Amino acid sequence: MGFTTIFKRLMSERLAFASFIFLMLLVIVSIIAPYIIPYDPVKQDLSKVMLSPSAQHWLGTDELGRDIFSRLLMGTRAAIQAGLVAILIPLFIGVPMGILSGYLGGVIDDLFMRIVDGILAIPAILLALGITGALGISLWNAMIAIGIIFTPQFARLARGQTLQIRREPYVEAAKISGAGSLWIMLKHIIPNIAPPIVVQASFNLSYAILTEASLSFLGLGAQSPQISWGNMIQQAYSMINMNAWMIIYPGIAILLTVLAGNFLGDGLRSALDPKVKKA
Repeated sequence: MGFTTIFKRLMSERLAFASFIFLMLLVIVSIIAPYIIPYDPVKQDLSKVMLSPSAQHWLGTDELGRDIFSRLLMGTRAAIQAGLVAILIPLFIGVPMGILSGYLGGVIDDLFMRIVDGILAIPAILLALGITGALGISLWNAMIAIGIIFTPQFARLARGQTLQIRREPYVEAAKISGAGSLWIMLKHIIPNIAPPIVVQASFNLSYAILTEASLSFLGLGAQSPQISWGNMIQQAYSMINMNAWMIIYPGIAILLTVLAGNFLGDGLRSALDPKVKKA
């Protein structure tokens, strides 16, 4: 199935395609944010503390007089970075583990799956707290922690798909013709397990952004002067009764991004597997 065909099918899923456009806009904003923000997002102005939304400050200002709109735009960088890094780690670690485990079996399968079971036995948020505490408190360490949390899911998925594909006649024919294991995995296994992996990655993208915001809210993610939606909520939490807009805007940003990731995952599942759409 070609990329053009997949993209056309995704376009037919209006909600999923709108979510795709929204996420692409977030990526663009995260890149150009320093050049389009109207105010310095970390500069304090105590003469403009907690102003209501206006023509000068579209979303108002916070308890230190910083422009909330500028901070919200800059917060997209932490969100997108967290999502991408947290997906790349399991793609480059979990997926190869799953393929090797499912294709080779034996001792390799037992070893890798026991590692996966050990990680899955620990609640995700507790594991993230432990890893972040061990590595040190920073945005990058939070992203590494999230990536480690997702690795078992990708390993399990890749292993299950590999177990099915290695029994297919074309794989058996490749073995009989003398093809090596590495060639078979690169030529037959990886292309055929890619669709479910892509769908899983789109779902996990939104969950990674939500987890990063949670860690930053707890003080274990982005640290001032770094800006993330999570620490914006943390700083606004004590002011919620006086100035609700300070916490509402980053909350809405997180909500829309998580929903977009989930809707995109549903659309990709339909686009990559027409049988799902028919069902």
